[in-house]
Amino acid sequence: MKKYYVGTAGWSYEDWEGLVYPEVKGRGFHPLSYLASLIDLVEINSTFYRPASVSMAYSWLRRVHSYPDFLFTAKLLQAFTHQRENISAQPVDEFKRGLAPLAASGRLAAILIQFPWSFINSEENREYLEKLLSLFSEFPLALEVRHSSWDRPEFYNFLKEKRVAFCNIDQPIFHHSIKPSAIVTNPDFSYVRLHGRNYQDWFREDAGRDDRYNYLYSKDELEDWVGRIKKLAEGSDHVFVITNNHYRGQALANALQIKNMLTGEKFNVPATLLEKYPVLKELAENLGKGQKNIFENQTENETKGGDIVKAKTNPGNNN
Repeated sequence: MKKYYVGTAGWSYEDWEGLVYPEVKGRGFHPLSYLASLIDLVEINSTFYRPASVSMAYSWLRRVHSYPDFLFTAKLLQAFTHQRENISAQPVDEFKRGLAPLAASGRLAAILIQFPWSFINSEENREYLEKLLSLFSEFPLALEVRHSSWDRPEFYNFLKEKRVAFCNIDQPIFHHSIKPSAIVTNPDFSYVRLHGRNYQDWFREDAGRDDRYNYLYSKDELEDWVGRIKKLAEGSDHVFVITNNHYRGQALANALQIKNMLTGEKFNVPATLLEKYPVLKELAENLGKGQKNIFENQTENETKGGDIVKAKTNPGNNN
C-alpha cells in the first residue's frame, strides 16, 4: 500500500459538471471511475444520509476495478453522530451490511465518525462515544470532533487504547474550535480532513452547504498542511487526506496539488480545471518539465497565479 492517499469528499456534485467532469462524456463515463484515474481515494458522503445497499457497494467496486490501489472511506450515518437517539441493532446492522463488500475487498480504508461542533467533551458524550466505537469496532475507525474541549491528553490516550485514528482537521477557527494538528492515535493510519477557511459563512445560519465549503487553499496554507501530513506519516503506516472544500471543484484542485507536493507523482490535470484555476496551470507546466514539486523554481511573476486563486475564493467570484 501507498504511504499517502489523497482524495475528495464525495464525487456527485452538480457544480462539478463541465469543470471537474467534461461537458461531453464518452460512452460508459462514470464520475467515480474518472476520479479514480486522478486521485487515490474518495470519502463516501451518501452514507451520512442513508446506509449504502449491498448492490450499490458492488457497483462502486466495479467502477474502480481498473485501479487496484484505489480506496474508499465512508462517513457514518448521521443518526449516530448528529441525532444521537437510542441506538438499536437494526440501523447498526444495516450500515455494516452495506459496507461489507468494500471491507471484504480490502478497499475500505476507514469509517469516519464525524461529530458536529456542538458535541462537547462531557461525561454523557464520552459514554456515548465509547458505546458507539464499540458497536463498529470490527472496522478501521477515524473520529472527527470539532470542539476544543476534546483537545486533552486523556482523550488522545483513550483513542490510542481503542486504536481509533484522530481526525486532524482544518476549519475556520472561532471560539472553542479545535485547531489544526498532527496527532497520531493509531499506528496503522492517520486521517486528515480539510474543510476550507470560509470564516464568513461557516456558522452563518442561512448559509448553504456550498457557501460553507467555498474555499480554495493557497500555496502557503497547503505547505503548512503538507508538513503536518509528513509528520503524521512518521507515526503511522498510512495517511488518508480528504479535501472537503468541494464547491466548484476546489477540492479536486487542492487534492491534486497536495498529492504532487507529497509524492512528486505525475498525472494529467483535467483541462476544465486548468482553465478555472490558474495555479494548476503551473502544476501542469512543471510536471511537463519533469519537476517534482509544483512550486519548485517559480519566479516572482510565476507565483502571481496564487493571487488569482485567492481572489476566486471569495463568494461570488467563482462564476
